[in-house]
Amino acid sequence: MVLNRYLMWKKMNKELKMKIFLTGLPGCGKSTVLLKVIEILKQKGLKIGGIITPEKRVGEKRVAFLVKDIYSGKEGILASVDQKFGPRLGKYKINLEDFEKVALPALEFAIKNCDLIAIDEIGKMEYFSEKFKQKVFEILNSDKKVIAVLHRNFVPQFKNYGKIFEITKENRESLPEKIVELFKISP
Repeated sequence: MVLNRYLMWKKMNKELKMKIFLTGLPGCGKSTVLLKVIEILKQKGLKIGGIITPEKRVGEKRVAFLVKDIYSGKEGILASVDQKFGPRLGKYKINLEDFEKVALPALEFAIKNCDLIAIDEIGKMEYFSEKFKQKVFEILNSDKKVIAVLHRNFVPQFKNYGKIFEITKENRESLPEKIVELFKISP
């Protein structure tokens, strides 16, 4: 009897702490899968907060990455080819001030008020922010459900925090529904 209760508690606790990471090669559809999962879960009535980092393009050319609060819509510049200051990553300079001004309050709001926290992404650009790193680990050590895009180089560091899905062109269409099922959300 005690063992059965413990196993039930362990299963419930695992479901409460469900953390899902999406990883894969550039352009494989990680952010697209995340956005589809968010859309489905919102339709099921979940309150979702966190951040996304969409590209900004001029014509065919990517010139920046934005940071956007999923819940409020507030946005700023994460990195830009035109940025004059900040750490450099490839052709981009990181705007830590803008990133932290949007990302940290968005994640704090999600911790306190949302059913699910979405993070796009835990990656090299975002990791220039020590405050962001701290907030990510605070979230991962909480009982909050999480779905996050994870840069492939960070998989070893995060693999013990949740379930990792490698997104490919072959599986990206079927994964959103499978991931939604893992969160055990009833309609």
